[in-house]
Amino acid sequence: MENASARNMWGDYLDKHLEHAFHEAPKTDFFGDNEKDANELVSLILRGEKKATSHSLLGLQYRKEALPKIGDFLVVTNWEKEAKCIIRTTAVELIPYFNINETHAALEGEGDKSLAYWKKVHWDYYTRELKAFERVPRESMIIVFEEFERVF
Repeated sequence: MENASARNMWGDYLDKHLEHAFHEAPKTDFFGDNEKDANELVSLILRGEKKATSHSLLGLQYRKEALPKIGDFLVVTNWEKEAKCIIRTTAVELIPYFNINETHAALEGEGDKSLAYWKKVHWDYYTRELKAFERVPRESMIIVFEEFERVF
C-alpha cells in the first residue's frame, strides 16, 4: 500500500482481527469522480447510510479492473486520500441498468434514497466515466451492484 494513512488503518484493523493477517492488503480508493462526491459518499458510509455501490461493467472492463468479490476489503478514503474506514464486500450482483430498483437505490443511501435520484446521478456518472472510452451508457448496460459492510 502506497498510502500511509491506509496502511496505518489496515494495520490497526489487523491488530484487532488476526484472522485476516494473511489476507492480501486491500486496495485504497474513494467513491465518485470529484471532491464533493468523494467526501459526501465516505461520510454516508461512516453514518451507516451507504451500504452499496454500483460499477458499470463496461467501465471496469475498460480500466482492466477485476470484478469485486465477496470478502474483498477496501480502505475508503476522502478526496485527499486520507483513510476514513474499511469496508468488506458482502454481495455482488450483475444487473441490467433498467432492472435497478428502489431497494438497490435505498442501499446506496444517496440523496433522498429514491430510484429517481439514483438513476439521475448514476446516469450522469456513467456518462462521464464512459466518455473517456468513447462510449455512452445504455439502459441495457450491466451494472455490478456491490453490497458491503463497514468493518472498521
